[in-house]
Amino acid sequence: MLILLSACTQHHQTTVVRFAIAQAPLNLDPRYATDAASERVNRLLYQRLVEFDASSKVIPSLADWQALSPQQYRFTLKQNSAPFHHGKALNADDVKATYDSLLALKDSPHAAEYRNIAAIQVIDSRTLMFELKEADTHFPEKLIIGILPKDLIVKGYDFSHAPIGNGRLKFVSWQGALVLQHVNSGKKVILTEVKDPTVRVLKLLHGEADLLQGDLPPELVKYLQSKPQIHVNTGQGANFSYLGLNMQDPVFKQLKVRQAIAYAIDRQAIIDKVMVGNTRIAGAILPPEHYAGNARLKPYTYQPALAKQLLQEAGFELPLKLVYKTSTDAQRVRFATILQAQMAPAGIDLEIRSLDWGTFFEDVKQGKFQLFGLTWVGIKTPEIYAKAFGSAYVPPNGFNRGRYIDAALDTLLQKEDWQAATQRIHAQLPYIPLWYEGQFVAYRTDIKGYMPAADGNWDRLVNFN
Repeated sequence: MLILLSACTQHHQTTVVRFAIAQAPLNLDPRYATDAASERVNRLLYQRLVEFDASSKVIPSLADWQALSPQQYRFTLKQNSAPFHHGKALNADDVKATYDSLLALKDSPHAAEYRNIAAIQVIDSRTLMFELKEADTHFPEKLIIGILPKDLIVKGYDFSHAPIGNGRLKFVSWQGALVLQHVNSGKKVILTEVKDPTVRVLKLLHGEADLLQGDLPPELVKYLQSKPQIHVNTGQGANFSYLGLNMQDPVFKQLKVRQAIAYAIDRQAIIDKVMVGNTRIAGAILPPEHYAGNARLKPYTYQPALAKQLLQEAGFELPLKLVYKTSTDAQRVRFATILQAQMAPAGIDLEIRSLDWGTFFEDVKQGKFQLFGLTWVGIKTPEIYAKAFGSAYVPPNGFNRGRYIDAALDTLLQKEDWQAATQRIHAQLPYIPLWYEGQFVAYRTDIKGYMPAADGNWDRLVNFN
């Protein structure tokens, strides 16, 4: 494959930066977006009330806040906030309209996060009050939905494919490629879906793309590092990859089956073969260095004999036939085939079904799967454990896509005992933890100042040269 990657250079100097991405976004309305590409683009198009620092502590973004009580929070918008891209100034009415509209939606996966809001009161153009039904000392951390303009919300405007926010980049067009433009400099960013990783590399080398980020096998990253016209920067990652299980399936209701799957995977071998540098074996969604991380979780090691024994103890005739769904992304299919080979000695016959991204993700959300592989991207707060595993958060009310019901875990989550909760999740295995993906970017030498973020976001598109 690498022999085919001989590339000629083509000088490209313009106000356009061409970003080749593995998967196009699906929905640019922040009230609905859940896939990684959509979330990353929405961070460029919209601003949020709060952000997070390097240690995942919440900090002001559009607004400062004051906790008047654990059930009452006053937010004050900063002066001189950027206007919306259609010209309207942002004010407190827009914030209220955004969250009111979210609460009214019955099909938003984010709505359940805000059910504790009793009322939102606008005090003046820059000040509003959030009244909660129950005390929540972590409430500011949850206000991460991009703010939408009220005048368009009331008109029923479709933000999904023609978004209007007040971020540093604005929407231009979306016909094949997604075109964004810097509000101040006028520089354009063109995001083009190129599913095949080899083709993405060729486009970068031939000067048909200026930037790649993530979603390449390690041998292609090493190949790019050998090219003088390409810069490659790497960094430690925090995005959590896992195997999802349908806990409504009678097979997975048995803990020994879930344990067998966990012991049937040689994570380090897959990391060495498929993942880029700085990838780490994971124990929970949040990494150990996070303020709510749990460094005491011991990884499940590769023990195929033990896995086979557990399946037999569970009463299954071997091989146990399972169906694994994934996207058609070459990297994901490659991982699936390695997984298939590793599970065979453990007595598991894994059938792989690769689907286009939209179909695959819709199947996951609707529970039409037995096993699947995905990655949690950009997670900052420990409330993710409630959204991913809490009984009240089964879709469409949240992200408990495995339909896991556990009253004991619900109690721990309600108490916000994150250490005990992650320990129980690790023992009960509603998901199978894999790793935290290392991050990298590759770009042509006429681009300066682009470094990868630990969560893989594309925020650098707003300020690199």
